[in-house]
Amino acid sequence: MKTTSLHPGPARRAFTLIELLVVIAIIAILAAMLLPALARAKEAGKRIACVNNLRQFGLSLQMYADDQEGLFPARLLPNTWATKLLPYYHDVKLLRCPSDGPSPRTAYNGTQYPADAAPRSYIINGFNDYFQETLTNFSMSAITGLSGGETLIRQPTETIVFGEKRTDSEHYYMDFLETPAGNDTEELEQARHNGGMRGGGSDYVFADGGTRYLKYGRSLAPINLWAITDTWRNNGIFIQ
Repeated sequence: MKTTSLHPGPARRAFTLIELLVVIAIIAILAAMLLPALARAKEAGKRIACVNNLRQFGLSLQMYADDQEGLFPARLLPNTWATKLLPYYHDVKLLRCPSDGPSPRTAYNGTQYPADAAPRSYIINGFNDYFQETLTNFSMSAITGLSGGETLIRQPTETIVFGEKRTDSEHYYMDFLETPAGNDTEELEQARHNGGMRGGGSDYVFADGGTRYLKYGRSLAPINLWAITDTWRNNGIFIQ
């Protein structure tokens, strides 16, 4: 025969409004503490991906030069370095840094050269200062079709070959001598990662294949690491 207890257990007490608000406040405080850390971790992952992209371009440039008797891709538009190096890096998706906008600009919009038309976050050294020093009648049009090369780089561990360009820049080549102020001050993105101009910086690959993160302005001063010639290397100006 089933019996029923005359002494049921204690009734469960519901949360009061004050207790519920305290719990919500604690959760909000924990979220406020954790979200910045999560954002930093997410950005760190994006920057690592960006470094890997640049490393692929550095390796591609070296392999291309090995196959072309030491020469880098000729300066052309279209059929730029993005197209010339594609057989070595294979995937045009590598042309966009994950920390950049979804569709960074590029100058070519045709179909013949899909790598030139792909959204692109990166820019190659145009070696303006070298051509200015070696050509009798230097002009921007005069260097179309010319190639830089491994032998012209005197300090490969301290000379940038690839960096990050601004999202709205269409430039493929980093040119000191384009008017009005030059691409080093107008087209480069120097603080894509880790907090903008005050605390941030960007990623670069050097002529020896090494990659490096440099704080804002440090690719240009105190030594201009984009330059080949001593005159330009020692003319670094820190951008405010």
